[in-house]
Formats: sequence, structure tokens, C-alpha cells
Amino acid sequence: MKPSHIAIIGAPLDLGAGRRGVDMGPSAVRLANLNARLASLGWAVEDLGNVAVSQQESEPEGPTNAKYLPQITDTCTRLASIVESAMDRGCVPLVLGGDHSVAVGTVSGVSAHLRRKGEKVGMIWIDAHADMNTPETSPTGNVHGMPLACCIGMGPPELTHIFGYAPKVDPRNVVLIGIRSVDAAERRHVQQSGVHAFTMRDIDERGLHTVMEEAVRFATDGTAGFHVSFDMDSVDPQEAPGVGTPVKGGITYREAHLAMELLGDCACITSMEVVEVNPVIDEANRTAALAVELVMSAMGQRIL
Repeated sequence: MKPSHIAIIGAPLDLGAGRRGVDMGPSAVRLANLNARLASLGWAVEDLGNVAVSQQESEPEGPTNAKYLPQITDTCTRLASIVESAMDRGCVPLVLGGDHSVAVGTVSGVSAHLRRKGEKVGMIWIDAHADMNTPETSPTGNVHGMPLACCIGMGPPELTHIFGYAPKVDPRNVVLIGIRSVDAAERRHVQQSGVHAFTMRDIDERGLHTVMEEAVRFATDGTAGFHVSFDMDSVDPQEAPGVGTPVKGGITYREAHLAMELLGDCACITSMEVVEVNPVIDEANRTAALAVELVMSAMGQRIL
């Protein structure tokens, strides 16, 4: 990717998660020297600070099948406007989560910017989980298990219709990579939605390089590029222990870098977010440091 302008936006939201701590993720990633390292690659870095979020202690939980839905909607709507404005100014938005529900805001902003130009966005979603539950299927009511469904028009209308339209992304241009923990009812959503899903078995059998090549092909088919949504729990907990919902058997350290390098090579990244860094259960900020390394690989850093 040719160095240009990048806008860093913190989204310290943890209302969508069942475990506390991911609200400190943006601070942990910044502490791992993200801004200076991006600047060393030639990026003009603008840090827009954090979007305002509500705190659990002062807010009612609300409906048990979609906890804190009004508050999450408010945050995602604010984030969407910030992302859209950043892209209007020619910046690549880089959102730091927070739990994965912030993706609804990021993707809404990217989609709205491109929609005004008569273009659309693809999406590559790298995650241990499918994030395609709805309030009707979610076993927990935690909204961080629903954002991908919302982005393709399934789920609470408060989230699916930010800016008044849905879907934000055509499911045929959406690729799920690295999933290994999918709820029973959610599985039907994945199978019937039209998204392209590559499980850990696909990666094991076919190799990550082949999977990423196909992912880019699907995400760029008729689009202006793709948004990268990277949940740190996609990486095996041995390498990324400080995540919101760890699941053993994930992609390796080197596979994660290869994935980001391949996405960066094609120069089609419109925007990116890194989510679910939880410093409370991390080891000496290892997971945040890895998040910075992976962003660097996506944004142009190479071995030689």
C-alpha cells in the first residue's frame, strides 16, 4: 500500500462483550507505539482520539437478547460519522476496539462514504467466531457476537439501518477467515447468508496463502476495495493471550503476519479495525504489541 494519510480512531466499547477489559484495548495498542511505527513507514498519522462511549456501571442492561443495544447503537452511529468524515478527507481509517460490535460503526461509515460515490465495499473478517448471531439466536445476548450479521442486513434494525439503509456490505463480497467456534443456530446463518467462510480446517488443509488469494478475489469482485476486520482472538491464545474470548487452535504468529502482508500487497485496503484486545488478562501487553505488528504488516512493513 502506498503511504498516505491514516486516521486512528479509538472505540473503547465493552458493552457488547461478556467479559470486561476490552475498553482498555485502544490505550494498550497506542502504548505499544502504534502511531510512531506507522509514521516510520511513511504514513501521515492523525490520531482522532476516542469516540464517546457509555459505561456499564451507569447504564441499564436492557433486553437480555441484545444487551445495551441503545448504547451500542449510539456509539456505532458516532463512530460511523467519524469514519465517514475521515474517508471524505482522504484518510484510511484505523479503528482500535473495544469489542467487535464497533465494526458496525466502522463499516457503516466506510459504506456510506463509498455509496455516495456509487461504489461499494468488500470485507475480510478474520475471527475465531462467525459473529453472525441475531437476538433471536444468540445464546448470551452479547452484541459482539452479532456485528457481521448486522453489516449484511441481519439483526436489530437499530444497527443494520445506521444512516437509513441496509445492507452495508453485499454478503457475496464478505469473507470469514479462521472461524472455529460457531453456535448451532448461528451456523445456519453462515451457511445461508451468501458469505464465503473459511474455517481453520480450510486453512489446515489448503494453506493460508490459497485461502487469502480466494478471499481477496471475493472481496474485490465489483468493489472499490475491502475493509479488514481483525479480531485478535483469531490468533492462537499461545500468541495472543489477552483477548475478549480466547479459543485454542487458532492461526499461528507467522500465519497472521502472512495474512496481513498478502492483504497489504494487493493495495485494496480501504479501512481496518483491530478489536478485542483485553489488557486485563494479557501478559506484559503482548497481545497489543502483536496487534501493532499485524497492522504494520497490513500497512506496508516487509522483511526486505
